[in-house]
Amino acid sequence: MRIASFAMLAALASTFAGAQSMFRGDASHSGVYSAQAPRQFHRVKWTFPTGDRIVSSPVYADGVIYVGGDDGNVYAVAASDGRQVWKRSTGGPVSATPAIAGGTLYVGSYDGKLYALDARTGALRWKFATEGERRFEARGLHGFQPRSQTIADPFDVFLSSPVVVDGTVYFGSGDGHVYALDGASGRLKWKFRTGDVVHASPAYADGVLFFGSWDSYFYAVDAATGVEKWRFHGGEDAAFHNQVGFQSSPAIVDRVVYTGCRDSNLYALDAATGKEKWRFNAAGSWIITSPAVALGKVVAGTSDSSLYLVLDAESGKPLVRQQGKAYMFASPAVAGDVVLVGVLNGTLEARDFATGDVLWEFWTEASKRNDGWILTADRRFNAPLIFTSTWREAPIVATVQQFGVGSVFSSPLVVGGVVYFASTDGKLYALE
Repeated sequence: MRIASFAMLAALASTFAGAQSMFRGDASHSGVYSAQAPRQFHRVKWTFPTGDRIVSSPVYADGVIYVGGDDGNVYAVAASDGRQVWKRSTGGPVSATPAIAGGTLYVGSYDGKLYALDARTGALRWKFATEGERRFEARGLHGFQPRSQTIADPFDVFLSSPVVVDGTVYFGSGDGHVYALDGASGRLKWKFRTGDVVHASPAYADGVLFFGSWDSYFYAVDAATGVEKWRFHGGEDAAFHNQVGFQSSPAIVDRVVYTGCRDSNLYALDAATGKEKWRFNAAGSWIITSPAVALGKVVAGTSDSSLYLVLDAESGKPLVRQQGKAYMFASPAVAGDVVLVGVLNGTLEARDFATGDVLWEFWTEASKRNDGWILTADRRFNAPLIFTSTWREAPIVATVQQFGVGSVFSSPLVVGGVVYFASTDGKLYALE
């Protein structure tokens, strides 16, 4: 059964060969890559430093790795040796993952603009201004004080990554809209209004665009017209705004939408109707990861409870449930019989697809240094050092401490047996 399953997985991945030029590998965001990831770690092939943390995920096209940096730049790096090909500055942090189509790179920035760049040279082709970026915010967020003050969510770290289909670019914005632009000119085709920030990345399948919003609704709209087909209501949390909102990006496989929510549920929805097929509840822990779906299995992780999960795609029944060491925000990637997933303690884990067992793990350079002893000896967050208070600057300091250990928000990419991912230590890594 094991041999047959991985043969099927290889066949499935081959259908996505070359589809490594946007977030999660393809327009449906399946999280499946065509290459086999290494089952043993051998060496660091190269590292590429930037000027600030990276939460963007790398993409690949024509021998080049592309990634956004929180230093406000988009980088093009040679996949073979880590040599910089070009960089292009924007007006804000680039926390989105680029998309490449037809020789053009599309990516959003915290300056509220979507950029279209020549993928070969980095030259600007056009840029489109939204109504402005912002993070999700609420009064008394997570119990932070004072309760009467609006507070921006420190864990709203991603920007919506564009998906490109048939010459149209789709992306969400902190202004609450999802936009459809002509890929050649940047002309607005339509925009769809939700009730709050949209930082989840839209996915596309069968003429329909799927995305969630921080208004706690998940939407399906006609990709050609922007007309709503259905919406699904997730959980609400009027008191602390903690168990609320879709930060996870969806995956659409076999006419089913799989998406996580900060209401602690991973949902499986009928793509045609929005009717709930099943939900898996993580008992109060957010599901930020965008699920990977392959061979009838759904792979995801949780935040506070630090669970690595493999669920049956048909029923939602847990097949693998393993306790990890730290929060998982990064989206898992399936590459052959290996699952790769980043962890906020600065670790990239390689797990066996069938069993979930850890095959190897890699620590980022900042994680190894562990400045301030943020991590314990067994690589868990040192609780006395973080979240000691909900008052004044304590939550911000705690978040900075966490991210300071080279946290991995970036979803890994596998090309030619090499694993590419980035870290909040500001480095892009190539491992083999």
